[in-house]
Amino acid sequence: MNQASGKGRVASMGWLLAGLLLMPMLACAKGPDTRAAVLVVGDSLSAAHNIPAASGWVNLLQQRVKQQIKAPPAIINASISGETTAGALTRLPGLLEKHRPSVVVIELGGNDALRGLTPAQLRGNLEKMIVASQKADAKVLLLGIDVPPNYGPAYRQRLRQTYAELAKQYDVPLLPFLLEGVALKPNLMQADGLHPTAAAQPQVLDNVWPLLKPLL
Repeated sequence: MNQASGKGRVASMGWLLAGLLLMPMLACAKGPDTRAAVLVVGDSLSAAHNIPAASGWVNLLQQRVKQQIKAPPAIINASISGETTAGALTRLPGLLEKHRPSVVVIELGGNDALRGLTPAQLRGNLEKMIVASQKADAKVLLLGIDVPPNYGPAYRQRLRQTYAELAKQYDVPLLPFLLEGVALKPNLMQADGLHPTAAAQPQVLDNVWPLLKPLL
């Protein structure tokens, strides 16, 4: 072996060693693993409607996980005021692909009810969202809603059954009513009687937290 050939092999080995040493550094440079993300897909109840965004329960959730979870996940709020299950279903594949969440929180149905959508239609859209999330290896938390009494007891009961049956069929935790302890207190509801005030948001988070924490 001549001297030039020996030097070439040494140089090649040097580059190989340098590459192996750099691989862990390059992996770290990609940033934190987004599999720890929590994706909240909801409507105005989760989009901080008519209150400061910082006061909304989803933003308060971000603060809580930082305080109570050793490796806190990113909280991604994809909620939109006025969103329906059909609209969210259309957006969900892109959100799952982009954020690759480990948990998907679904808070939808209020606008469907206000627009007269049947519980069967509501169920079909929610079911597709649950299935898509689970196929993406995400755990699902389902947040139920209720409607004003003027919708009638039969419709309200069918709505409750829709969430309960989906939760049982797909083995996902269910919060039957997101605004439990809030909706019937005028001092915690905005003038429209549909949306909670900023003062109510900690209670909304307290309703969600016991079911969400075990999924993190």
